[in-house]
Amino acid sequence: MSTARSIPNVLSIAGIDPSGGAGIYADLKAFSALGAYGCGVVAALTAQNTQAVTGVHTPPLDFLRLQIDTLFADVRIDATKIGMLASAEVVATVADRLIHFGAQNIVLDPVMVAKSGDHLLAKSAVAMLKEALIPRALLITPNLPEAGVLLNERPPETLREMFRVAERLRALMPTRDGHWVLLKGGHLPGSEVIDLLFDGDRMIELAGPRIDTKNTHGTGCTLSAAIAALLPQRAGDVLPVESAVRSARDYLQGALRNADQLQVGSGHGPVHHFHAAWR
Repeated sequence: MSTARSIPNVLSIAGIDPSGGAGIYADLKAFSALGAYGCGVVAALTAQNTQAVTGVHTPPLDFLRLQIDTLFADVRIDATKIGMLASAEVVATVADRLIHFGAQNIVLDPVMVAKSGDHLLAKSAVAMLKEALIPRALLITPNLPEAGVLLNERPPETLREMFRVAERLRALMPTRDGHWVLLKGGHLPGSEVIDLLFDGDRMIELAGPRIDTKNTHGTGCTLSAAIAALLPQRAGDVLPVESAVRSARDYLQGALRNADQLQVGSGHGPVHHFHAAWR
């Protein structure tokens, strides 16, 4: 593991979005913006822009396994963010290799639907996700529709319902300490966005203003990647997960506030990952 002063190496296992707003490309930008060195294992290729996903291709499982094995054989990985995994077989392969290497600080973003509404996860993969990966994650970061799919029920429609759903999602993880749920409330209406962070004991409400922009492509990828980048850097904090999540949310708020500076496509454009560096 990295020392408190070393630059962490953080891995994204996800899909490729050619428009650069989501997936591994977005993750690498978030890692870099927050002081981490980014690595990437390609679990899927998409034909995608800011308006639609027109195709998905998954690499052979043997090659996916080879990517992970070759990387871990040489590079110290301090945190791993998992995004789009497309199929049950891909989920099982990733879980098997991460268990083999004893991967730490796993942040799982259960990517199921793109901002355009296109489905990115086969229904058959949901059960495998719950069986093989969610129990190994330090933190899962579903939005409300994803939470509904994971629990096989309609998405929560109120903050009160979010509390119950966060508890049920946490029940998918081991009962021991050290596993967290970040239930993102951005799909609820209102001028304020409230997320819930729950570890099985403490339920923390995290509130922030809703940013008025259509350029929200990749917000989920960016938030989970930001958390993964910050976790190794907050290892010495009293509450490292809560600290990393709070700082990651602040970073995403800035990326959303400055998203309209970019002119990428004509649909839902990306957030501005380097808003603090580009002047």
